[in-house]
Amino acid sequence: MRTVSFCTLGCKVNQYETESLKELLIRHKYKVLDFSEVCDLYVINSCTVTAMADKKTRQMIARARRLNPKGVIALLGCMTEKLTEEEKEALGVDLIVGNSDKNKLADLVRAKTFKRNTFLAEDIMHCRTFTETPITGRHADRARGYIKIQDGCNRFCSYCIIPYVRGPVRSRDLENITIEAEKLAENKIREVILTGIQVGAYGDDFKKEVCLADAVEAAAKPEKILRVRLSSMEPTAITPEFLQRCKDTNKFCDHFHLSLQSGCDKILKAMNRRYTTAEYLEKCKLIREYFPDAAITTDVIVGFPGETEDDFIETVSFLREAKLSKIHVFPYSPRAGTKASTLPDQNTRQTKHERVRALTHLSDTLRKDFIESQMHKNKQVYFEKYEDGYNYGYTSNYIYVRKKFSKSLIGTVKELQLSEVVLFDEQAEE
Repeated sequence: MRTVSFCTLGCKVNQYETESLKELLIRHKYKVLDFSEVCDLYVINSCTVTAMADKKTRQMIARARRLNPKGVIALLGCMTEKLTEEEKEALGVDLIVGNSDKNKLADLVRAKTFKRNTFLAEDIMHCRTFTETPITGRHADRARGYIKIQDGCNRFCSYCIIPYVRGPVRSRDLENITIEAEKLAENKIREVILTGIQVGAYGDDFKKEVCLADAVEAAAKPEKILRVRLSSMEPTAITPEFLQRCKDTNKFCDHFHLSLQSGCDKILKAMNRRYTTAEYLEKCKLIREYFPDAAITTDVIVGFPGETEDDFIETVSFLREAKLSKIHVFPYSPRAGTKASTLPDQNTRQTKHERVRALTHLSDTLRKDFIESQMHKNKQVYFEKYEDGYNYGYTSNYIYVRKKFSKSLIGTVKELQLSEVVLFDEQAEE
């Protein structure tokens, strides 16, 4: 039996696509091994958001080549979309497959018609249809499943390379979203997370009126699906109609990862984010009107070109006012090909480090405050793991808990009162 291992770098979309490829290659009689083992085929699904992501990809290529000099190395993902001919040659991999052609990997490997540095990719900027890479969850090792509902981004934020390597927005048919949710449910997955590159733009490319609320309803249709959760989204997608329709499914999780990036209007404008802090705050208020216990988490980039100490203090003040439940903090990383990389007044590494540390501390404080606000409330918990007599799971607003029971409750929902005994939130992942 032929063997394959996978290395996935980057976002939840990449993780979803790797899971799809894993299922595909298993159907083609491949045995999946750990990436540290000698394999016939190494699949590296790359990220290129930062220069560090590119570096990690090169390190994984070198590692695979050391493990098996005669093995086939297939490089997939966002890094492939911006490689020059010289860079392709220097990588020394066997296959380079673009984002819109990942589903052809199995056929390429099986045909064995490629030579070193075989490149397969259409121009991603001209891609207009969603590439189906469905999963069933048959080989999943967790009780939650991802459903990719769209690809591409039309925002072109000044710091971001992603629109150039993922192409324009392409949305998945609603019927296929429901079909995939049904298949996941058949394999005992009861919570699904809708993911994509620009989730809030779902349906923008359709001629008929379709929006993100339709995708939520499509995923919630199967009776055995108990929960629908969203991955990161733009605040501009939050409207009263959207929130009401999500609430009406009776399956929607009150956890919103609402991308911010800066709490300073001057910096938001320089980032080309297309909303103001006042508008963001209004969206938070709106969410809490429909979901009073909602967890609202976010991303913030510190050290953006031109961000002064006063601008950063403004961001800190805004984050305190917004009372978010968690902040994911990233130092600005210049990316060749983006407008921001050419801007003057680039901040020093030390300045970025200090601001990351300050916001990380604030995030810890906000997280503690949010959890304390939920103490002694009854919450529905979806259990995903059973170990040493304890069941572990998440509330709908994404607090990680554990509770001792005499048997496994994986895949079930049970109401618990949150307490110091039940909380296990320090292990939570997003």
